[in-house]
Amino acid sequence: MLTGETWRELLAQGVPRTFPGRSVMLRQGSSGTYLLALTEGLAKVVCRQPGGMVTWLAFRGPGDLLGEVSVFNGTPRTAEVVALTPCTAVVLEAERFRRFIDQRGLIMDLMRQALFRLRESDAHRAELLTFPLVVRLARALLRLAELTSPGQESDVVRLTGLSQEEIAQATGVQQNSARRPSVPEESNRGRGDGYVTHSAD
Repeated sequence: MLTGETWRELLAQGVPRTFPGRSVMLRQGSSGTYLLALTEGLAKVVCRQPGGMVTWLAFRGPGDLLGEVSVFNGTPRTAEVVALTPCTAVVLEAERFRRFIDQRGLIMDLMRQALFRLRESDAHRAELLTFPLVVRLARALLRLAELTSPGQESDVVRLTGLSQEEIAQATGVQQNSARRPSVPEESNRGRGDGYVTHSAD
């Protein structure tokens, strides 16, 4: 993740755009002619399979780049980014972004970010195979808390903008048809204890 003055300089290279909640910010299969620098709001990254199944990949929040892989590879986007809440992002034209990165010697920073996201993805897949639902839900809530309230301590995680289906996707419930406690059951337990609030707008 780019931070501080570098992030502000990058934002100056593009044009701000707002996205309503539930709108598609980047469409899977489209060409990588631009990317987005997310400045406000919460988004999800998903992959749509030919059979209609939707695989959750990640949550993204302020300070994240969206769609940079297709910009560097020159290939169609392999995933879709959807705004969970109203979002603001800066639209960065591909060639201008690549020139900015080259001129400031930021290739290694982006490689480190790509490796971090790869490890994050591997860790998530391992969680789906090894951890019970209540642990997967807790970890998903921690990720959301880090994105929505970075650097702040809070006893309550607000799930505004998230549907039960999306929470199920993020915790891998749809990948396992065996009967086990559902996301509503586990999140209701959290609401009963006072550390989870939910509002799907």
